[in-house]
Amino acid sequence: MKDTMHGGEPTVQTQRGNARKLGRRITARCSICTHYTWFTAVPIVEPPGAPEPRQVWTLCTECHAALLEEMRRSPIRSPLRLRIAMGLVAAERAPQSQPPLEGGAMSDHRWIVVLAWGFGIAMVLHLILIVMLAYVAGH
Repeated sequence: MKDTMHGGEPTVQTQRGNARKLGRRITARCSICTHYTWFTAVPIVEPPGAPEPRQVWTLCTECHAALLEEMRRSPIRSPLRLRIAMGLVAAERAPQSQPPLEGGAMSDHRWIVVLAWGFGIAMVLHLILIVMLAYVAGH
């Protein structure tokens, strides 16, 4: 955690507990990517100078590494530095920020095309049915 210190004051406080000492598994979800963290949960608490309410997050190792990298790149040296870096990492890694994979849910444009073709085919089938009924009724 030496790389997150500036001027002798820690900018990120991490708290690691020993889950085996408690005799039970700690299964938490990452606050950013929502993956299960199992034994690798990294709790992060905002520094004392941050405005109220002070936030607490639980991160997986990948999101924690991305947060530390964002903190290293940040030129901001205020207590809000952690909150800003957390927002930038969440904007990249959160499930809501990812576009849906191809083959997943259909987009609105595809639904409009499918419905248009469906209505066109149904209209042609009804026209054929009406012409057949008129032909049968005429003879």
